[in-house]
Amino acid sequence: MTYLNRKMSENHLRENRKNGVLYFTFPAFDALPYLTHGFSSRIGGVSEHELAQMNLSFTRGDDPERVRENFHRIAAAIGFPYDRMVFSYQTHTTNVREVTENDCGKGYLRERDYQDVDGLVTNVPGVVLTTFYADCVPLFFVDPVHKAIGLSHSGWRGTVNDIAGATVRKMRERYGTNPSELIAAIGPSICQDCYEVGEDVISEVRKQYPEALWTILYSGKEAEKTDGQKNTSEGSDPKYQLNLWECCRQNMLLAGLCFENITVTDLCTCCNPEIFFSHRASHGKRGNLAGFLALKE
Repeated sequence: MTYLNRKMSENHLRENRKNGVLYFTFPAFDALPYLTHGFSSRIGGVSEHELAQMNLSFTRGDDPERVRENFHRIAAAIGFPYDRMVFSYQTHTTNVREVTENDCGKGYLRERDYQDVDGLVTNVPGVVLTTFYADCVPLFFVDPVHKAIGLSHSGWRGTVNDIAGATVRKMRERYGTNPSELIAAIGPSICQDCYEVGEDVISEVRKQYPEALWTILYSGKEAEKTDGQKNTSEGSDPKYQLNLWECCRQNMLLAGLCFENITVTDLCTCCNPEIFFSHRASHGKRGNLAGFLALKE
């Protein structure tokens, strides 16, 4: 077993190893026989230095052949064909794209004919939704009634602008999804203890969420004080600890999901820099993790 700094007493993610590749799954999804899913770690790939080992990005300066080998390894470990992946095109939007058989390979084997897409949905078996992370929040959605799925990338901008709700609305529009029947999961990402933000971010949080939720969405600490007065020098603005996990859960609840159908991660990417890539922990010198979700053929 790998040492993991978990944030809760209960393990909400399952650790899996195959051929030296470490990845994680949600027990709630493991129980669904028609589903393939996983979230990568940095263990088991061939990339080097700050990108070691399982870098899943072609845009971080890595050797493309190493990245391809990493994708082959994670695909074999989780159990899906690598040529069935469909990549997002993440720019911190709330745009959600429906993808089909015709999209397989886009982003990996051929160019994407779309941009500004942070969420993907499908009801086509065999299509592997693929999104990327290094502290931002992966959001997994499964409609067990209509056999449809969604996978979205939620940074702080996507969170306050509610990409979770946008994904649910797209699934309802395209597949007739009833939000109360969705099974959802919030994947490994930065925890509240590690995610310090400024007034600019918190002001956006206050605009989007009712005041009754503020105390569970963020905590604050005053700037340093001098002689009993708030220090107004450069760099002394108030700082806050933002709970993206809870923000995303509240977005899901607002979209109509049932509390008991939402699994919240217990693994922070920043608390586990040997296991996960973390933009904050590495000061930007890192590779990418990826989430994968597919209906079995």
